[in-house]
Amino acid sequence: MAADAPDHTTSSRATGRPGDSSPFALGLMLRRAHWHAAAVMSQALEPLGIELRHFAVLIELVDHGPTPQRDLAAATGSDKAGIMRIVDDLEHKGLAVRKAVAGDRRIRAVEITAQGLELFDAAHVAAEPLAERLVAELRRGEPEKLMDLLTRLADPAGHEA
Repeated sequence: MAADAPDHTTSSRATGRPGDSSPFALGLMLRRAHWHAAAVMSQALEPLGIELRHFAVLIELVDHGPTPQRDLAAATGSDKAGIMRIVDDLEHKGLAVRKAVAGDRRIRAVEITAQGLELFDAAHVAAEPLAERLVAELRRGEPEKLMDLLTRLADPAGHEA
């Protein structure tokens, strides 16, 4: 029976600690960094009455204009039911509206409102000091380097040399 016991001395076990050599280590560290960044940015959004899930949709609407709900779901990693709830929330708050798409009455596009744009801008102002706190431990030039590296990881096809 003892021969079947797992070997706990293997250095490739994923722990999420800095220096972990596991193939899962990078993903675990990125996840921990995401949780930290999301918590910090949520502080900026809370006084504005929205959550990160709402802001993710507003970002897509600002970047791409009126967008079908199914495309918003794909862009934000939401499912159909989740994106419906988020858009319902945004509509209830007056930050976005659903509009029929010309030529296909089955599709509804979501569009940001003037009030949504004002909130979007206010969120950036509120987030600035928190974003500075988020990277306070990094040396000069490292925040930019980190952003470049993360951008290349997140969108390798968009940043080929």
